[in-house]
Amino acid sequence: MSDHRTHVGYGPLAQVEAYWEALRGNRLMPRRSDIDPRGIEQALEYAFILERVAVGVGRLRIAGGHLRDLMGMEVRGMPITAFFGTQSRPRVSEALEEVFQMPGQITLHLGAAASYGRPALTGRMLLLPLKSDLGDVSRVLGCLVVLGEIGQTPRRFDLAQATRQSAFGGVAKPVRHADPLQQPLLPRETGFAEPKASFTAAPSGDIPPYLRLVKSEQE
Repeated sequence: MSDHRTHVGYGPLAQVEAYWEALRGNRLMPRRSDIDPRGIEQALEYAFILERVAVGVGRLRIAGGHLRDLMGMEVRGMPITAFFGTQSRPRVSEALEEVFQMPGQITLHLGAAASYGRPALTGRMLLLPLKSDLGDVSRVLGCLVVLGEIGQTPRRFDLAQATRQSAFGGVAKPVRHADPLQQPLLPRETGFAEPKASFTAAPSGDIPPYLRLVKSEQE
């Protein structure tokens, strides 16, 4: 059982975010090669770097001691979803993929219920996109801070809330894929064509007969 208790609050998240913002300048995001551990020296214990290996899957390439304390083992090579309970993992994968696709930053609000040998915990995880040396968005600079006594390991968390912010600025709304059958039809562009005249059926009494019966008086 670990007696470790975090007293730093969520300060490391602010430090990592400020460092990321300073590195990117007027760009959408910095590159992985821009990251210098000395720039976040006070937050290194809580920082990590993910690599996207599949849709919604990010594996830990580098992880600070706080993450090892939470799992009670070496965590490099693990998917980041290993820190979450089974029910929360699909939502975490979706949020991670939004970081790569939006792109933007996401803060996950975490909680772990108390159980035997495991006190209740709360925490936050910050995910910030990075470009690889190839120019694709396939890396994440992250920071995980958990408050409370860890207790018996491994500790896994439930996702309570996800706060999204676009790299373009402002709070971003998650993309929802609506049912195409429910989408309204958009009018087609006519280009140089003249607008088609609308067809209106005339009243039955005004329709001229198509055939006319001619009766001859001759037998």
